[in-house]
This record gives sequence, C-alpha cells and structure tokens, in this order.
Amino acid sequence: MTMKRLSVLLFVLLFISATSTASLAENKGNLRYSIMVSKFENRSGWSGQWNIADTWGAVLTDSLQQTGRFIVLGEKDMRQEAMAEQDFAESGRTAGGKKKPVTGQMTPAQLLVKGEITHFQNSTSGGGGGVRIGGFRIGGSSDSAEINAVVYVVDSTTGQVLASKKVVGEASRTGLDVGFSDRNWGADLGGFKKTNVGKAVEKAIDEAVVFINGQLEKIPWEGTVVMVKDSKIYINRGSREGVFSGQTFAVGKTEALRDPDTGELLDSSMEKAGTIVVENVKEKVSIAKATSGARNIQKGMTVMLPE
Repeated sequence: MTMKRLSVLLFVLLFISATSTASLAENKGNLRYSIMVSKFENRSGWSGQWNIADTWGAVLTDSLQQTGRFIVLGEKDMRQEAMAEQDFAESGRTAGGKKKPVTGQMTPAQLLVKGEITHFQNSTSGGGGGVRIGGFRIGGSSDSAEINAVVYVVDSTTGQVLASKKVVGEASRTGLDVGFSDRNWGADLGGFKKTNVGKAVEKAIDEAVVFINGQLEKIPWEGTVVMVKDSKIYINRGSREGVFSGQTFAVGKTEALRDPDTGELLDSSMEKAGTIVVENVKEKVSIAKATSGARNIQKGMTVMLPE
C-alpha cells in the first residue's frame, strides 16, 4: 500500500471515529434530567430587608431553565403548595372538572441542587453619594460586591452527594453604574440583576450552572418500560426529556447492591434483555420497537443509553 493510500485510509478512519464520537455526544447531550433547587441556607451572617437565599434560589432556577438541559421543577415550597392543592381537591369541597388537580401527577426529581451561602458582602468600600431613585442609587463612589456559595448535586434516589463546588461572584461599579439599595426585591429579578449585587450573584450562579451541567456525563440517564403491547414498547420518557425518533436504548433488569448493615446503595448493574429503537415520541412517553430480545422485554424494566 502506497503512503498516499495509507494517508487517505487513515483520514477516513479518523473521520468515521470523530463522527461516531460526535453522534454519541449529541445522543446523550440531547437528553434532559429532571432537577429541583432546594432552599439554600444563608450562613453568611448577613441579614437585610430581602432574603439572599430565596433570591439565589430563584436566579439559579431561572438559569437552569435557560440551559435547555433540564426539566426544572418548582422549589420545595412550590411543590408543597401544589400537593396541598391536590389534597384540597380530593377533599370533595371543590367543584369537579378538567382543571381539578389530581394526585399522583407530580414529576419526580432525578437530581437535587442544594447548598449554602457562605459569604456575602454588598459593599466593600461603603459607597455613598449619588442620587437615589426608587430602589437604585445613581452615581457615587466606586463599589464592589462579592458572594460565595457551596453548591451540592444530590442523587434524589439515594440522597448521596454526587459532587460539590465552591463558587464565587464579584462585581464592581463606578460612576453612573446602578448601585444597590437594601430593599425587598420580591419577584423583581430583572431589577435585581441590574444592581451590583445582582451581577455578582449572576456570575456565581453562571459558574454553578456550568459545574452542574458538567456532572451530567457522569450520571446515568434512565427511564422505565411502562407497557408492552402488540410488539410496541412504551417508555416513560418523551420529547420533554429530549428523546427523539430513531434513538436506541438498552433495556434490562437493574440489580441493586446494598450494604446489609445500613441499606445504603453501593452499586447497581443492569442485566441486558434487549435493545429498542424509538418510533414515535410524545411529550412524556415514547413508543419503541425491539431490535433484539423482544420476548425478554417486560414492563418495569430499566431503559438506558447503550454503552
């Protein structure tokens, strides 16, 4: 074989390898995980008219939603209110109809994000001067804000901390930049983000979101077979989770290895029963057909990306 032909063959092999790797990355990168932001604890020692932990949670929830990589669920207090409304509807004291909340419809979170605000300083120079308009201060001396937080990614099934990271956000203003006024910002996230403190919070949260997003490659994406009927296999993942027509999955029984003393989950493995390819995708469910092991696939089996 001549050197020219060898070079061409090597180029083709590298191209095929790169294409396969890119396809695999796209295949997994398209899938979404359900996630919930738990209330962050304020351990910075700072207190004012607004709740820094609640504001952090609201901005983080919004930022995760904007990535398109997650199904972002309401914070714990929101879900508690939803469950209370379901309980009220079930009490028989409300009118019936299609809009009546139904129990058992809550989407479970695969991942939880929680953490602590460890340091917060809304002014490093004391600021001062300028003109105050509403909740803003225009002009005045230069000023800086800083916030530090520790972020934990938790497996909701086991309660195990999968990863953690300290994030820092800093922002400075001078001259006519918008300053910060310690007022109750409530739901005015847009106004808050324009302030010096808001910019510092956003920078720290941007770092946190990049970190959380980077953990997804280490976390198995799973679904479940909910029905097998007339050679059709229904799984509880759909377009909402990023599943697409033509996507392939491995199906099998998952076996958990637990510590006999504590009951802690040590490891899990799947005994493969077959493979499926998705033919039809709806919002919360996908319909597939078996490409191997059709007779072995049963309701309740785990669905995962093929290795």
